[in-house]
Amino acid sequence: MIRALYTAASGMSAQQMNLDTIANNLANSSTVGFRQRALQFQDMIYQNLVTPGAGQSQQTVSAGLQIGLGTKSAATELIMTQGDSNQTNNTYDLEIQGAGFFQVQRPDGTLAYTRAGNFFLNNQGTMVDAQGDQLVPNITIPPTATAVTITQYGVVNATMPGQQNPTQLGQIQLANFANPGGLESMGGNLYQSTLSSGDAVLANPGGTEGMGTLQQGYLENSNVDVVGAFVQMVLAQRAYESNSKVITAANDMYSEVNNMVK
Repeated sequence: MIRALYTAASGMSAQQMNLDTIANNLANSSTVGFRQRALQFQDMIYQNLVTPGAGQSQQTVSAGLQIGLGTKSAATELIMTQGDSNQTNNTYDLEIQGAGFFQVQRPDGTLAYTRAGNFFLNNQGTMVDAQGDQLVPNITIPPTATAVTITQYGVVNATMPGQQNPTQLGQIQLANFANPGGLESMGGNLYQSTLSSGDAVLANPGGTEGMGTLQQGYLENSNVDVVGAFVQMVLAQRAYESNSKVITAANDMYSEVNNMVK
């Protein structure tokens, strides 16, 4: 009975973390380029009352007697499904259709990666993200440019006064990873590479390396399935309640044993 108390408590703790994960997904259901996370569980160590394969006699072998000691949260994994498109018609809004991440340079010089393409120009005319981190490679738009177009392959062109043909200003590159689900979330729509994700592989959008293409004037919405998240929330709540009832039942049985002793 004491074992049941701790086992059920582990289930309640795991479901609490599951609910925390679901809550964060729902809170970011309107965050541009957000990638939802899914919590993974694993069972804990088992108590061997009879070891499987132990010989009961010369002719028989025991199947074993093991009792599980609960569950625990093992990992949260990024879900990399594509979010819906949102047309904004803003010149510097970019959506990645397919695989890949934008690269930005943090104030400390390190690189971070994002799916949020809501860029704008800073006071130097450089394309930056919502936190002011510069897009890498650096793209600077002259203040006299009358129109800026960004192709699906990441080529940035600007029309200058007195010119008929647009001038190419730069090439946007995308980064991808062997295991994007292993990226570490940094907040601010940013991710950083880890040993689990592998190093970034750079290529132009729409290239032969499997990178997605760009869509100017669009943003990628969060990939959170709100209805699915609510279903998962209900399941987590029911699992939590079930584990709490196990604790109540085990406590009642333990009380009965105490009463018998009295």
